[in-house]
Amino acid sequence: MLDKTPMQCWADRARAVMPAGGFGNFDPSVFIRKGKGARVWDEDGREYVDYLIGSGPMLLGHGHPEVLEAVTTQLPMGMTFFANNAPAVELAEEICRAVACAEQVRFLSSGGEADMYAMRLARAFTGRDKMLKFEGGYHGMSAEAQMSLAPARLVNFPQAVPDSAGIPEAVRNEMMIAPFNDPDYLESLLAEHGDQIAGIIVEPLQRIIPPEKSFLQAVRSLCNRYGIVFVFDEVVTGFRFAYGGAQEEYGVTPDLCTLGKVIGGGFPLAAVAGRKDIMDHFDKAIVGDDKWLMMLGTLSGNPVAAVAGLKTMEILRRDGAYEQLKANGVRLMAMFRTHLDAAGVAHRIIGHPTLFDIVFTDRDVRTYRDVLSADAGISARFNTVLRENGVFKSPGKVYPCLALTEADFEMTEAAIVAAAVALG
Repeated sequence: MLDKTPMQCWADRARAVMPAGGFGNFDPSVFIRKGKGARVWDEDGREYVDYLIGSGPMLLGHGHPEVLEAVTTQLPMGMTFFANNAPAVELAEEICRAVACAEQVRFLSSGGEADMYAMRLARAFTGRDKMLKFEGGYHGMSAEAQMSLAPARLVNFPQAVPDSAGIPEAVRNEMMIAPFNDPDYLESLLAEHGDQIAGIIVEPLQRIIPPEKSFLQAVRSLCNRYGIVFVFDEVVTGFRFAYGGAQEEYGVTPDLCTLGKVIGGGFPLAAVAGRKDIMDHFDKAIVGDDKWLMMLGTLSGNPVAAVAGLKTMEILRRDGAYEQLKANGVRLMAMFRTHLDAAGVAHRIIGHPTLFDIVFTDRDVRTYRDVLSADAGISARFNTVLRENGVFKSPGKVYPCLALTEADFEMTEAAIVAAAVALG
């Protein structure tokens, strides 16, 4: 019998001690040993151009020397304190300068936590119980967020479909679901239920689906009309689309937003940011016992993540950083389009230059249901051949980073050619 590879040995060990042999995030057969710049290496020694970038946070690439220097300077001074620290205050100040809706900031450790607290804030502020999200929108792993994230069973709106076991029926009854990019449906729904809804939470770019012209503006106006808290989930888009995030890119200001990924510079850090009168519900001295929203987090605002985030954001403020990031994405989009067209493969490239993917369909993609109806088998084959040829990406996203080099683009294009030919 042939000896097992290092990754196969690690997979055996993982299956013995971890459910499904992994963290629940990604293909559990893959074990990454190291990353540098725009590349990663697995435990078998294979090298890849990395378009997963840790599911988004490594916007500068892996091991950026200035970020490493900031972190190694902080480490001997302390890793976490469960108390205020100056770097986290500086980071909060910079977020408030950069993000249109941010008058105050509260830190957490993960984007899912931030989304959970944003929804709770909306309820605390309005005194209402119901939340509305859009079908296919991802907002973490809370019970509310796990409603109609990726339903295989399509039901009539606004009924919610739980995506996980263990969610009480009562939670389902407090969630309403609407189709993305359909302001007319939303207006009709709010005409009947608007006075019951505390908040509407949306990914401004829903996974990879862009908002149609005026959709976000329409949601903003409807929230104003019905006294609903409007929440942008900018865990992915924040400091990626532009320094001011999707709020800057689309010119729409929500009441609250959630941030993560980029603001921690590769370390666990997230935030809720927004209007002071809503954020006041974190302050018992202002709102009193009955309206106070309790929040604790052992590692929230830890100084290591804060200094990594501050340095990352400083680098992103430098001249040409966003122009280069977007140019990298536009170049990649063109590569995919050119070679898939040449192979005669029906597809749509959906998203933003800093975050996109290829959907194998001959239809326009406006909603989750359009993505669901695409050819998942072709997509899986395409991604498999890309990985076999040295391109590492998630099943549903391409994340460009600033560290991409000419050699990285050449290796990527060769993999795209091989994958397109395999489908043609």
